[in-house]
Amino acid sequence: MDFMSGLKRTRYCGEIRINDCGSEITVAGWVQRQRDLGSLIFIDLRDRTGILQLAFDENTDKEVFDKAFSARSEYVLMARGVVRERSSKNREIPTGEVELEVRELKVLNKSETPPFEITENCNTAEQTRLKYRYLDLRRPDLQKNILLRHKICKITRDYFDENGFIEIETPMLIKSTPEGARDFLVPSRIHRGTFYALPQSPQLYKQLSMVAGFDRYMQIARCFRDEDLRADRQPEFTQIDLEMSFVDIDDVLEIGEGYMKRVFKEALGIDIKTPLKRLTYKEAVERYGSDKPDTRYGMELFDLSDIVKNCGFGVFAGAVSGGGSVRGITAKGAASKLTRKEIDKLTETVKGIGAKGLAWSRQNEDGTSASSFAKFLSDDENAAILKAAGAEPGDVVFIVGDVKNSVVLSVLGYLRQDLAKKLGIIPEGRFDLLWITEFPFFEWDEESQQFVAMHHPFTSPMDECLDYLETDKANVRAKAYDLVLNGIELSSGSIRITNPELQKRIFSLLGLSDEEADRKFGYLLDAFRYGAPPHGGMGIGLDRLVMQLLGCESLRDVIAFPKLQNASEPMTDCPSVVDDVQLDELGIALKGE
Repeated sequence: MDFMSGLKRTRYCGEIRINDCGSEITVAGWVQRQRDLGSLIFIDLRDRTGILQLAFDENTDKEVFDKAFSARSEYVLMARGVVRERSSKNREIPTGEVELEVRELKVLNKSETPPFEITENCNTAEQTRLKYRYLDLRRPDLQKNILLRHKICKITRDYFDENGFIEIETPMLIKSTPEGARDFLVPSRIHRGTFYALPQSPQLYKQLSMVAGFDRYMQIARCFRDEDLRADRQPEFTQIDLEMSFVDIDDVLEIGEGYMKRVFKEALGIDIKTPLKRLTYKEAVERYGSDKPDTRYGMELFDLSDIVKNCGFGVFAGAVSGGGSVRGITAKGAASKLTRKEIDKLTETVKGIGAKGLAWSRQNEDGTSASSFAKFLSDDENAAILKAAGAEPGDVVFIVGDVKNSVVLSVLGYLRQDLAKKLGIIPEGRFDLLWITEFPFFEWDEESQQFVAMHHPFTSPMDECLDYLETDKANVRAKAYDLVLNGIELSSGSIRITNPELQKRIFSLLGLSDEEADRKFGYLLDAFRYGAPPHGGMGIGLDRLVMQLLGCESLRDVIAFPKLQNASEPMTDCPSVVDDVQLDELGIALKGE
């Protein structure tokens, strides 16, 4: 006999309200908890929508009452009954005014005692929760995250469909052309000795879709990168990918802004003011020390190079004469919050990320001051520094100098973020979106001692930079743009190269011979010979977007089945060893361990 015979769910637990009183309904879910009061038993039944109290009393059939008595946490139940008003109301949950007077109860499945309690804000070690991820995902806070992710995916498809985009699935098994991060390789059984790669992005296929005439493409695409993980990185991630034909930068940014406005309104009920603020890459790094600045707070960088270039302090003067700079930030009101020991700790921190040291000046509330550099400078020079810093009583000024501007800017950018967290000046519940534009086309790679593409080699240089591609790589700017939210890069995009000769020229400047370029990207160059429309696009990180909207600390909180920082998944114990038979079929022999 069918164990569900005679019962069929008619409502979800979290939907029931006071106006449902008198209605006969059937609900199903998991036991959150059971309370036995002798002649009364209450069961909190949980499904993805919330909790409904089930009530059993002296009027309940004995067989039903006995089943309720035997129910334990995480048992799977189905209950039919009549909704009634609760005598003791719970104002903390939406269903707290009602309960279900149960007439029929079925135990659909029993449960062992789970390894941790299924509650919000569970403090069980993450390793344990990920090993039992199917239980972890029953927690209301995680379910809320996954449900919001689903909602954002629906908003995404609706928005882009309304704006003329066509959803096109691109291949998951592609040609390996590693640029930046490593590819995940997939060996071919049929073509022994050859490999597919999992896509780091659908970049080339979406460009080919523009050549094919689809005009506007989008895809919620799975992407894979074999790289070291951080809180905002996973080896597999999801990207909202789009491409548009017959457009320039403003057109792509307008579509991106419209999308963000729609997501914030429908997902959070927040109105985002558009157009969004724009900063060039140069402005961003000089003001905030980062190409993904958090603009929810100030503490902007200031340049002291002109003030100290001829001073008697060799650390400052030497940095300027060596072609670098001396810059600083002012931590407002930090004098009473940062002890000398904490300042020394900050010094050690910045040394660990490339600085030779950290100069500082603390202006105390009582008018006294302390400084690590004041004695090396004249009174006028010290006064000029404090004036440039906008320093007032209660502030602490931090200064970094180096012969490399990149070191000065990146160190102060890191210090700015670190101090903002320590001082608690980052406003909660605020979302600052902005575009970063005009990125450098090339960046110098210390490891290979050559220029590489900052975004990717298919990005178009700005028109005014074409004449000095070969002669002044450091100053070539790209038609590239990033969308930044609260200091996190959400999106990266560009206008693409469509001229095959220019694309070959770029490949050559990046060290690819004609033969290597043809072997890796010949199909793209061939396609450009048959009438490629001007086009551009972007990819928006879905995981990062959901993480930011929810204020989560890690991507693992918004992905159903994530990997750990070592790229493993404890639930299924992957990656795992495979049978020798499988390796033999693929023609693969393992080297060493």
